[in-house]
Amino acid sequence: MTGGRPTRTVEEERTYRKQRLAASFRIFARLGFDEGAGGHITARDPGDPHQFWINPFTVPFARIRVSDLILVDADGHVLQGTGTVNPAGYAIHSAIHAARPDVVAAAHTHSVYGRAWAALGRQLDPLTQDACVFFEDHAVYEGFEGVVLDSVEGKRIAEVLGGGKAVVLRNHGLLTVGTTVQEAAWWFVTMDSCARVQLIAEAAGTPVPISSDIARATATVMGTPAMGRLNFRPMYADIIRAQPDLLD
Repeated sequence: MTGGRPTRTVEEERTYRKQRLAASFRIFARLGFDEGAGGHITARDPGDPHQFWINPFTVPFARIRVSDLILVDADGHVLQGTGTVNPAGYAIHSAIHAARPDVVAAAHTHSVYGRAWAALGRQLDPLTQDACVFFEDHAVYEGFEGVVLDSVEGKRIAEVLGGGKAVVLRNHGLLTVGTTVQEAAWWFVTMDSCARVQLIAEAAGTPVPISSDIARATATVMGTPAMGRLNFRPMYADIIRAQPDLLD
């Protein structure tokens, strides 16, 4: 056991990460986070920290299986799998994986509420218990210059993300990271939900924020890696029962 979690061989850990990565795409599809060919989630390979698994370009989230995932190196070359890499996905994720050795997974899609919130160019406020997850742990990237195809902009996004778990990409959308696939996926799900809640609350009136002290204390409970994994667990159990083919 390592940190309370079972010790796996490299191959076992690779399979474990890929299964949860494929499941995350199916979950995101179910939640309506996919749109066209945009969006990507990555998982660092346990055998080589400079390589990561990602969804093949233009394959629908709702159809992705473990066997569809492709392995990419630090230069964007496909090492395993069939298909090509979303250029923007590579530019963003390769920079984040390089800058944050602790990050195993990163998630970014063009979700509706994520984009709506990103258009405001603001951090989320601690309006609810769930929003406290991101209190003092996310940033806003204000340098939108069109589709992210340049590795330099990917590095700028990574710099703004810093040591946090999320970044609001102004006029673009949300991006979350985690020390496991489960965390990155759950942080994205709940961040999009929090954006939706704040948009609704502000449209209805003047929201009452949680005080900084209480928000900070709540974050120490709700914003931990263990809590991210815990919240992902029921979603994973549900999706593999409903769509077992994703494990193929």
